[in-house]
Amino acid sequence: MKNLLTITLLVLALIFSGSLSCKDWRSCRRTDLVDVDYAGRFSSAEAHRPMIAASVANPAESSSVATGESERLKVSRIYPAPEFAIIKMDKSIPKEVGLKKPFDYTIRVTNLTDTTLTNVMITEELSGNFKYTDSEPTAKENATNLVWRIHSLGPRSSEQILVSGMATDDKPLKLSTSVVTHFVPAETSVKVVQPKLEFTQTAPAQAVICGQIPIEFDVTNTGTGSARNIKIKATFSEGLQTSEDRNELVVDVGTLAAGQSRRYSAKLRPEKAGKYVCTAVATAADLDDVSQKTTINVGQPVLVIKKTGPKKQYVGRSVTYEITVINKSNAIARNTIIEDTIPAGVTSLKATKGAKVYRSRKIIWQLGTLEPRATKKVYVSYIPTRVGVLQDKTIATAYCADKVTASAETTIAGISGVLLEVIDVEDPVEVGSTTMYEIKVTNQGSAPATGIRITCTLEDNIRCVSSSGATTGVIEGNMLKFAPLNTLSPKSRATWRVNIEAVRPADTRFKATMITDQLSRPVEETEATHLYK
Repeated sequence: MKNLLTITLLVLALIFSGSLSCKDWRSCRRTDLVDVDYAGRFSSAEAHRPMIAASVANPAESSSVATGESERLKVSRIYPAPEFAIIKMDKSIPKEVGLKKPFDYTIRVTNLTDTTLTNVMITEELSGNFKYTDSEPTAKENATNLVWRIHSLGPRSSEQILVSGMATDDKPLKLSTSVVTHFVPAETSVKVVQPKLEFTQTAPAQAVICGQIPIEFDVTNTGTGSARNIKIKATFSEGLQTSEDRNELVVDVGTLAAGQSRRYSAKLRPEKAGKYVCTAVATAADLDDVSQKTTINVGQPVLVIKKTGPKKQYVGRSVTYEITVINKSNAIARNTIIEDTIPAGVTSLKATKGAKVYRSRKIIWQLGTLEPRATKKVYVSYIPTRVGVLQDKTIATAYCADKVTASAETTIAGISGVLLEVIDVEDPVEVGSTTMYEIKVTNQGSAPATGIRITCTLEDNIRCVSSSGATTGVIEGNMLKFAPLNTLSPKSRATWRVNIEAVRPADTRFKATMITDQLSRPVEETEATHLYK
């Protein structure tokens, strides 16, 4: 009997929901059935139509299937039909209630599928003699029914509603429940992307004509999604070519994923100095072109070197030269070097910080980069060791610049420095005896002393007996004059000797006077001798 009631109620539910298209349900065939996949989801547009359940009446009036416990009646429904098994409603209500006595009943809805159901609406049509007092969750209430809306019901999950009220008269209560739900639509997620190219071209603003000029191209997809069919095309001014002697460069980049970058580089060769323009364009399928323009000024560094120093200096004195290098061009002079050749006959070398001696023949300053119009000065000092002309030669070089030279000459002169010395060999001297005075002239300077003339003055208490030495002497009264000594080399010495006789006791003086071509005034030296009897 229970099975018969179940089948009858199902057919009534289909008729009420419009599933049967004929007036007599016993004589018509189902024409609106659709295929269902294993998860219980419809495979046609019919799946998205709302499914409305038939009302569930009070057990005393309804022929629906009811399984009762001692005090409650349980009613279950499956929507839209048992063979489709989408959503199930279970209602538990007391079999009997007292007049004007509060009672509770529950409505539970269960998602029978593996898919989330949305907008599940439960409607409870109220009997006229039922006074609604409360529900959990709270219902939307109007004059004849209560409505609950479940926005989302997960796969195989349930929601329960608790309703409270009372009967206001002794007539049977008729409480009908209906459930409406929608499947989650068959959504297709289509990713919307917008790739975007970021393109840069990098080349030095200044370059020199020697060697190759580097240039780089960077392309990046800064957008979303892949950028396809990317190409880079660069063109160069006439006179600026690639290593393959072309004034155009084409790069097939291909595809760049979002965030991906690629870098390409090339070497350019200028034919001559001048201003060149590099124009590059990056293109991609369905994207705007991105262009970059770079200007390269190609020049050649031009060095100028100057060297200054004293025209004349003396042997043993420091000779300092100032060396100035100027880059008078608009191009950078890289690897600028100054080389100064160490002249012969010098010692005690001193130079500006950074100088290095190379094989005892050169002093080298590595200046590095000399900017356009920049100037650099260095100094070097030598001490000459001999008389003559000191010649100092300097060379300046830089990458891509012509070599330049400068030289300076300094006349190195000597200085004679003569020393006159007079001594008596024996002192005191007895009257009637003889003694000897020795006269020494030493050239302590760096140049020869010339025209050396020695004259000796004798007091009347002594008498010249004889003389000898570097030159011969002649007595003229109380004076002894020696012939001139033409030259006395540096660090050399000349000696004269005078033999005298003591004539009478006295404290006598022997005076020697020296004149040279280099001295403007005579030099005198006196020796005292005690004569006794």
